[in-house]
Amino acid sequence: MPPISTHDISLQQAHAIVAAATKKATEIGTKMNIAVVDAGANLKAFARMDGAWLGSIDISIKKARTARFFDMNTGDIGGLSQPGGPLYNIEHSNNGLITFPGGVPIKAPDGTVIGAIGVSGSSVENDHVVASAGAEAAG
Repeated sequence: MPPISTHDISLQQAHAIVAAATKKATEIGTKMNIAVVDAGANLKAFARMDGAWLGSIDISIKKARTARFFDMNTGDIGGLSQPGGPLYNIEHSNNGLITFPGGVPIKAPDGTVIGAIGVSGSSVENDHVVASAGAEAAG
């Protein structure tokens, strides 16, 4: 059996992701909490923009962890976790997940998931836009 190959996000990448997300949040006129987790879903970088909601700190971290745990956008998980859905009540697992938009996996150029970003502080649409901008900066 071949060995499992894993990649992890570097601190430099995590900082670039936070910077790109912060830039996008500023461009759209919102204040965000931005969390980046590594391949093991451990917090790697975090920024709370001046004036961002305190209650969104935990949400941003949980969005990042949720995106990494399942390697999909949190909004996609939300669609599967509605009543009657195949993942109904999944948000109660793993010490709490967030299943609405704003969490995005971060991939290496070869497609390997190396971490995730979670963003919270505005509408879920804005959260997703800012998270996506951050994820794209992983290079």
